[in-house]
Amino acid sequence: MAEQALASIPAEGIANLSRRRLLGLGAGALVLGVLLPALPSRVFAQATANAVKPGTRVPAFLVIGADNSVKLLSPFVEGGQGVSTGQAQIVGEELDVNPSRFTVECAPPGPDYAVINGLRLTGGSFSTRSSYDVLRRLGATARDMFIRAAAAKLNVATDTLTTQDGVVIHAASGRRLPYGDIAAEALALEPAENVPLRDPATFRYIRQPVPRLDARDKSTGKAVYAIDQKVEGMLYAAVQHTPHLGTEPLSLANEAAVKAMPGVHSIHKLPGAVAVTADSWFRARKAVEALEVTWSAPAPSGFATVAADYSSQGLLDALKAETSTGVEAEKAGDVAAAFATAAKIVEADYDAPYLAHGQLEPPSAIARFNADGTLELWLQNQMPELFQSIAAKTADLPAEKVVLHSPILGGFFGRHFAYGSSNPFIQSILLAKATSRPVKVLWSREEEFRMDALRPLSFSRFKAALDKDGRPTALQVRTVGEGPTGRWFGAIFGGPVDSSAVEGIVEKPYAIANRSMEFVKFPHPVTIAFWRSVGHSMNDYFYESFLDEIADAGGHDPYALRLELLKDKPRHLKLLQTVGALSGGWKRGPYEAEGGKRARGVSMASPFGSETATVAEVSLKDGEVRVHDLWIAFDPGSIVNPAIVKSQVESAAALGLSSTLFEELAYADGVRQSSNFDSYPILARDHMPAVHVEIVESGAPMGGVGEPGLPGIGPAVVNAVAALTGTRVRSLPLAKAKFGA
Repeated sequence: MAEQALASIPAEGIANLSRRRLLGLGAGALVLGVLLPALPSRVFAQATANAVKPGTRVPAFLVIGADNSVKLLSPFVEGGQGVSTGQAQIVGEELDVNPSRFTVECAPPGPDYAVINGLRLTGGSFSTRSSYDVLRRLGATARDMFIRAAAAKLNVATDTLTTQDGVVIHAASGRRLPYGDIAAEALALEPAENVPLRDPATFRYIRQPVPRLDARDKSTGKAVYAIDQKVEGMLYAAVQHTPHLGTEPLSLANEAAVKAMPGVHSIHKLPGAVAVTADSWFRARKAVEALEVTWSAPAPSGFATVAADYSSQGLLDALKAETSTGVEAEKAGDVAAAFATAAKIVEADYDAPYLAHGQLEPPSAIARFNADGTLELWLQNQMPELFQSIAAKTADLPAEKVVLHSPILGGFFGRHFAYGSSNPFIQSILLAKATSRPVKVLWSREEEFRMDALRPLSFSRFKAALDKDGRPTALQVRTVGEGPTGRWFGAIFGGPVDSSAVEGIVEKPYAIANRSMEFVKFPHPVTIAFWRSVGHSMNDYFYESFLDEIADAGGHDPYALRLELLKDKPRHLKLLQTVGALSGGWKRGPYEAEGGKRARGVSMASPFGSETATVAEVSLKDGEVRVHDLWIAFDPGSIVNPAIVKSQVESAAALGLSSTLFEELAYADGVRQSSNFDSYPILARDHMPAVHVEIVESGAPMGGVGEPGLPGIGPAVVNAVAALTGTRVRSLPLAKAKFGA
């Protein structure tokens, strides 16, 4: 149901936000809007015919209250990545207001906030880099308006005025006007064009480790997430989903007995699920778990649906056996000629499993139908307008009748897009309509694991030609599978090649003259999703691990070979040299260290406009891989907050290591084999290594920060394990492999 809703949303169905509502945010408030730039063409394709026109895209609104408070209505959702603090630094720098005085909220739906095509998103490590220039202009333009308003009120020339932390100062007379006192006058002025920006040499906030704005509330329990939300008169709902995706509830054997349980209000059949509403979530959950449900039968076999015999191993076998001709994702030189004259040929198959998101906050949503005919929602999301549109279609309402609140997220990693039935907000709408009461749906961790949209299972076949000196002359790659971009945004992105399926394999910086990369689309029957660093999360592991295989086959040290292949790429070369120095000088090993033998691996990655170089040091303990240190040189071009950059790289490294060592969500007999963290192991504290990060600002265009630290971890660790044990692992996680003690 939700998949069809997503596919059929016209851009014109996304509601405009009333200017009167924005101006009503506070008496005497100044609301200033500026357009955010469109996403780069490599990310989004041409606008659809019904897209919101330029001039209504994604304004970032600055609100100055009469009490001199400062609020930024951000187009982006804060989910722990620090975007709110970074944006306060950017605006505060030019506005001349200390970032610590800001409050930042996610803006409500409306085409004024849309990045492109009538939609906006928080993802792709895009928020700060997409808004940096425009938020600087926003702050500078607002400051100019305050100066002009103050000049008129004080009857002085503008060039006699200065500002200091939200106050306009006339030094000659000693008079001071807080921004809040002149907000109404400033609002009446026409914003000036081409207001000069502050010289970066004089920055006070940008590029400084400004403390996180949300740190105190989060550490004192005051932060309010979707899971914390309550509205008057609401019912709580718990859900039991079908074990086989695509089947439906037929009958309930004990409905009357469950209805009589304490606190139970009602029992409902939903698409692919049953639900119980009650006066507490505990009672709702106990009741729904007691329901004896007969489900429709899944298809007996095949890969078109999650059939009764579906398994992840069966799908992997099918990907490997697929013989269809793919589409060209990258081509350079004459690959056939290079292989015809090769002194040596190296071949290998690589795969990576389905992965869950496992974010800290389980999915929840509240729906309330109001007396004025509006539907009000509180829910986790990374695309407010898209969720608003699907909600409107579900409730059979105009989009402007759907009021959506976007609380801060307790982790997301690509989890909170509208992946059809993997999100509870449609259930909350259906239940609120059926009960005529506000309803809060909260999934248990078990239901979250059952319904989470997954990072795709992936497979790539590599083949390299080496010359007589053991150097690569050609590389051929065939990737078979599906990516989330094509699945969910194919109508927008277009094209035969899904970038999310091949990123991390194409456009690598190494000087290999002859390259051929082929993509074969093979749809997954399960619900797939974006996952932190998306295709890079597995493809950089494939590519960088195979590059080590090339080095070994040619008799070269893998670090030295990379240096040679990057000699004409100064940005990448510097980064590789930096991580070598950061790690105390490159040494591969094995070598003796405290506790026994250790070895190191190296990798490079180029995700989301940034560059990384990673070195990992590993050992074995009782046959299990132990990672002692990770050294990461990170070049995002330029930065806003070095402390946030460092923490994001460290957290990405932890998630990358968790997926490398332990994580796998497998299917067998059509059913997911993991139902909670006891059957889906993740990185524990005693497996977390020391992480050393050095930020290198090359001056390149600003890249992303939240995801780029992840892709280099897997290949660096696997390459280190190969150096230590002589065993090359081509299928993650490492926990599946057997190593000698």
